[in-house]
Amino acid sequence: PMYFLLSNLSLVDICFTSTTIPKMLVNIQTQSKAITYAGCITQMYFFILFVMLDILLLTVMACDRYVAICHPLHYTVIMNPWLCGLLVLVSWIMSVLNSLLQSLMALRLSFFSLRNLPLF
Repeated sequence: PMYFLLSNLSLVDICFTSTTIPKMLVNIQTQSKAITYAGCITQMYFFILFVMLDILLLTVMACDRYVAICHPLHYTVIMNPWLCGLLVLVSWIMSVLNSLLQSLMALRLSFFSLRNLPLF
């Protein structure tokens, strides 16, 4: 189970860095710090998604280590592959819903009236 969780965590970390680095490289190359409204909301959605997923996966990994240390003889029964898959799936669902909620709440803010944000 730990390798399954570590592989998911490494995938999330790669995706997490991929949300901001491409736009940063474009900004450095073009010397422009502007971003479109849709680009800002999209980048914010994915940033929150992968940050929240990173936190939840680390929490699941902590629970896995807790079971391995405190209940070593029951570890394979408690942390079976089905439960690990379910915990990762719940982490994904909670992250998607949280980031969607945060992005939709940001859309309602009045200072997002500009279609091109000048200082990104």
